[in-house]
Amino acid sequence: MPTNFGDNLKRFRVEKNFSQQELADAIGIHSTHVSRYERNLALPSIEIAKKWLKL
Repeated sequence: MPTNFGDNLKRFRVEKNFSQQELADAIGIHSTHVSRYERNLALPSIEIAKKWLKL
């Protein structure tokens, strides 16, 4: 089954044992944004994606 950004983000978050709030705090965004990304309702900016990659 093809994966998308939201699937990859959720997999990463679960593997790192982060809650949505903890991930949001780590990259400086609100937890509702993480939820929207995981449900493929939005895509992060390049700046936010770069912060995610540094975790």
